[in-house]
Amino acid sequence: MRLLLDTHVYLWYLADAPELSSEARRLIRDADRVYVSAASVWEAAIKVAIGKLEVDLTGMVEGIRASGFDELPVLARHAAQLSALAPHHRDPFDRLLIAQAVQEPLALVTHDPALAGYPARVEMV
Repeated sequence: MRLLLDTHVYLWYLADAPELSSEARRLIRDADRVYVSAASVWEAAIKVAIGKLEVDLTGMVEGIRASGFDELPVLARHAAQLSALAPHHRDPFDRLLIAQAVQEPLALVTHDPALAGYPARVEMV
């Protein structure tokens, strides 16, 4: 299975946080490929800039390869997919992750139940 980690899941993975369940760790470990979107780094950078998040952005970027994951750039077709998504969720970064999951196709690993209503495979952890 090919996975796309949402921003929280990726940050929990990097921090070895207890919020990331053993089931989620197994899912990530057993995946054929794991992706982290540039949109997640973009989201974190905005939240760092406005004081809503404390994270080492350089470490976040370097952690992608160090973890054996692949970086997923935001492409025009990902952005175009947004127009086809129902407005279940208003967060633009989560919507972009769903669009990427639909287009690639990838299973989105998330802790956000609001994302389960979209036409992508969503793995709740």
